[in-house]
Amino acid sequence: MAYRTSREHFEKLVDRAIETLPDEYTKYFTNITIIVEDLPGAHDLERVGGRGGLLLGLFSGVPYPHKGGFFEIPYPLPDKITLYQKNIEMICSSEEELLEQIRKTLIHEVGHYFGLSEEDLRRYE
Repeated sequence: MAYRTSREHFEKLVDRAIETLPDEYTKYFTNITIIVEDLPGAHDLERVGGRGGLLLGLFSGVPYPHKGGFFEIPYPLPDKITLYQKNIEMICSSEEELLEQIRKTLIHEVGHYFGLSEEDLRRYE
């Protein structure tokens, strides 16, 4: 059964989950935004190629290994990790599970930020 909460509380859980991420990852978060949306839109689903399952999160931007360039000028647009609240809630039955799933989803999307593919990430899970 799905565990539902308010957007405000969900965002507080996201903040708590971010605090649990290792410093060696978060120190690279220099132009990245983490946002929460209810559900993925058609464009988001299209981007992931319609693979099966619920889309829990999505990284949008330039992976960290591809940043830099001419005089190491930072990439001008912020990168973004989107978490899809209703999809994450759908697979959780308690607040503890919700917090853990938010953390797992963040780690997965941070993996994409660091340039890992879906195949790479499956090897680590």
